[in-house]
Amino acid sequence: MNIVVLNGSPKGNQSVTLQFVRFLEKKYPQHTFQTFQIAHDIRKIETEEALFNKIIASISEADGILWAFPLYYFLVSAQYKRFIELIWERNREGTFQDKYTAAISTSIHFFDHTAHNYIHAICDDLGMKFLGSYSADMYDLTKETEQKRFLIFGDQFLKGIEKAVATAREYPSLLTNHFRYVPHGNSQPVAKQSHKDVLILSDGTTSQTNLGLMIEKLKNCFSQGAKVVNLSDIAIKGGCLGCIRCGYDNTCIYEGKDEFTTFFNETVRKAPIIVFAGAIKDRYLSSTWKLFFDRSFFNNHSPYLLGKQIGFLVSGPLGQIPNLRQILEGYTELQQGNLVDIVTDEYEQSSEIDGLIEGLAYRLIEYSTIGYMKPSTFLGVGGRKIFRDDIYGRLRFPFQADHASYKKRGAYDFPQKDFKARIISAFLMLFTKIPAIRKEIYNKRIVEEMVRPIKKIVDKAA
Repeated sequence: MNIVVLNGSPKGNQSVTLQFVRFLEKKYPQHTFQTFQIAHDIRKIETEEALFNKIIASISEADGILWAFPLYYFLVSAQYKRFIELIWERNREGTFQDKYTAAISTSIHFFDHTAHNYIHAICDDLGMKFLGSYSADMYDLTKETEQKRFLIFGDQFLKGIEKAVATAREYPSLLTNHFRYVPHGNSQPVAKQSHKDVLILSDGTTSQTNLGLMIEKLKNCFSQGAKVVNLSDIAIKGGCLGCIRCGYDNTCIYEGKDEFTTFFNETVRKAPIIVFAGAIKDRYLSSTWKLFFDRSFFNNHSPYLLGKQIGFLVSGPLGQIPNLRQILEGYTELQQGNLVDIVTDEYEQSSEIDGLIEGLAYRLIEYSTIGYMKPSTFLGVGGRKIFRDDIYGRLRFPFQADHASYKKRGAYDFPQKDFKARIISAFLMLFTKIPAIRKEIYNKRIVEEMVRPIKKIVDKAA
């Protein structure tokens, strides 16, 4: 059989993910694996029609398609995302119809599920027959047990094609909302800023689109206006290369070659209030937005929204894409910003959107003034612990800037350092070896003791 591999790593042949594919290729020599370096060659694919057509022709003739990619900021890389956009922009969706497909990724298992959800949904939208995902740790291939597991996945993928197994669509088609937002009248400022500067980042939507009008409405809600920056106006030479040059001292390989890091440090970092504004393109925001998030990785895994108030303006069916909402929430929590609200244009009355935008403006200023930061959920807490453990361990060398930052911020808050809790637990565990004491604790005392220290605080409250 002929398998076409769409490699989503900007590192091309040096991709860790691609080594997994090469492993399959060696184990199944009876099949042909044809690899295209999608992310690495995206500029050529965009500009050279012959190359794009060659890829599409190979997909047309293939028995199966493998989407192979590393995790880049909750998703695939901006370069890979751009290729997916090109499929629809150039009306080549039909080429993918009824093709068997699967996805392989490598990461440290940080939000790998959102990346796989995205690719699976894209495959469903293309009418493909999805045979499964495989999310590997980047070094799984060095372990014999994981080699066996991966080969089972590969074997089932190939057998699924041979036997023409039936597959079910998991993600329903998106319903298009043609509602036209028209702001009502000349809105008066609802938020007095004092010294609170507001930054609105957009991806180049024109002023007459729903998103453009939402941005203008929000801007007018602030007594001193807001700074609106079009990401398309920032000179960005290319996407993140995954080179980890920034791991040593947060210096990007593009430093001095384009405007991104200067813009980020001088504009994004200094804004106490930031609103991200974008229109949904396929099942994410645009590849321009993905480029912004990927390139911000020169900060590595240290939070750069710490203490900031964050809002989102989204044009498109966000309510139908819970995966994207989780990405936006997870991103904000991981960066330790405070997500005030996400406002979309999914309404039937412009007045509803007006009210939501005005409410967003008011709360952005109010929360910034009083310094309110809501507690993190699992998205932020779990994500930070994954990075904490890996930066402390195997990633300490490549990400030395992170290691220094984590030590300085006290991020290495491992539970085993709580010596008091460890000593108390050791004594209590010893006592529960005695049946009578164990019965007394678990049958009568444990629930009361759990709430006792909290009740003391409540009882003392005025």
